[in-house]
Amino acid sequence: MKICRLRSLFSSIAKCNSQAISPSPSSAAHSFSSINHHLQNVGFIGLGNMGSRMANNLIKAGFKLTVHDKNYDVLEMFSQMGVPTMKTPYEVSEASDIVITMLPSSAHVIDVYTGPDGLLHGGKRIRPWLLIDSSTIDPQTSRNLSATISNYILRERQGDWEKPVKLDAPVSGSIIAAEAGTLTFMVGGSEEAFLTAKSLFLSMGKSTIYCGEAGSGSAAKICNNLALAVSMLGISEALALGQSLGVAASTLTEIFNCSSARCWSSDAYNPVPGLMEGVPSSKDYNGGFASKLMAKDLNLAVESAKLAGCKYPLTSQAQKM
Repeated sequence: MKICRLRSLFSSIAKCNSQAISPSPSSAAHSFSSINHHLQNVGFIGLGNMGSRMANNLIKAGFKLTVHDKNYDVLEMFSQMGVPTMKTPYEVSEASDIVITMLPSSAHVIDVYTGPDGLLHGGKRIRPWLLIDSSTIDPQTSRNLSATISNYILRERQGDWEKPVKLDAPVSGSIIAAEAGTLTFMVGGSEEAFLTAKSLFLSMGKSTIYCGEAGSGSAAKICNNLALAVSMLGISEALALGQSLGVAASTLTEIFNCSSARCWSSDAYNPVPGLMEGVPSSKDYNGGFASKLMAKDLNLAVESAKLAGCKYPLTSQAQKM
C-alpha cells in the first residue's frame, strides 16, 4: 500500500519537474536562482513517507538532488524522474555539498554516518560542508555525531567553510505537512550554518527555529512529541467519554476548538473518523504517524528525563498506553 501511495506521489512530482527548472516569479524565495552555489548539490538519504515528500519539495525548489534508500522500488521511482540514485551513503557524500538524512532511529543514523560505506567512510577529508540530520533521535547521539564530524576537514573549501559542520534538524508536522512543504524545523548546531542553509529549510517547511548548540534541535523535538502524545491521548479519551455520554464527536470538537481544550490534536489532526477531511482518521488511519514511532519517541523522552534528573509522570503513562 505504501508503494502504491508513493507511485501516485511521484506521478505528480514528474508533472512538476518543469517548475523545478523554471520556478515562477511568485516563488522567488524558494527559487533555484536564489540558492547560493554551495547549497545547490544536495544528497538525501531516507525516502520514506516523510523523506520522499521533503525531497520532492527540494526538487521543485530547484536543488540538484542525489538520493539513496534501501528500498529499491523508491529509488527506481526517483530514477525515472531523472534524479541520480546511489547504492550507498558514501556515494551520496561524494556527489553532494550538503547531505540530509531522514531515518527511523538513532541506530540507523549512526550506521548511515559511520558504518561501512557510510557518509564518513572515505577518511578524514570529505566533500559535503554541511550534514543535516532531520531524524528524531536522542540528543546525545546528535551531539556525539557533531563532535565526530568536527574532526574532519573539507576536501575543498566551500566559501568560508574549511571544516564540515552538522545540524540536527528534526521536523514537526505530519505527512500532509511534508507534502505541502509546511513543516517546522527545530535546529541545533552552528548558528552560522543554520542561517546559511535557511533557504534550504524553507524549501521544505514554513518555519525554522534555531534552538541552540548541537543536540538542542533533537531535544526540542523530543519535548514537542512528548506534549503531542499526552494531548492526543487526552483528546481521544475525552472524545470517547463524551460520545459514551451521548454528545456527538462533532459537537465536542466544536466546543474544544473554541475553548480551553483546543490543541493541534483537536483542530488539525482530529482522531475521530469523518470529522476532518484529509487527516489519517478519515482515511482508515492510513498515512499517519505510526504509534510505534511515537512509542520510540516517548522512550527517548524517558531516557532523556532520567539523564536530566527530571520527573516524567505523564510521559511514563503515555509510554505505557
